Amino acid sequence: MNKRPISISIVACVYILTGAIGGAFHLTELKAQPEFPYDIVWVELVSLIAIVAGVYMLRSHNWARWLALAWIAFHVVLSAFRTLPQLAVHGLLCAIFAYFLFRPTATRYFCPPGATAS
Repeated sequence: MNKRPISISIVACVYILTGAIGGAFHLTELKAQPEFPYDIVWVELVSLIAIVAGVYMLRSHNWARWLALAWIAFHVVLSAFRTLPQLAVHGLLCAIFAYFLFRPTATRYFCPPGATAS
């Protein structure tokens, strides 16, 4: 088994924490609503996806890094409809995460045992 690069550990933990904190934060919005806001289900699903991506990146599943990149790219698209600073922050995070998730050391980590990274 390939040794996990520290950058992958950090990125995965950021995803897990972001999903957990974001999910907990948005659940508090349920108390303020007189009726059940069904959009909270989608928000919680997005938070769960971040946690799943982080956990499975730690377990060296290649699909998880693609899921993580899709997750942050989704946030870039969402922030394009909001404020410019939000777009800039999400765009920068997307670039940073993509860099760390697809470096040669990360690619070797995500390759199955016995396979060669190209």
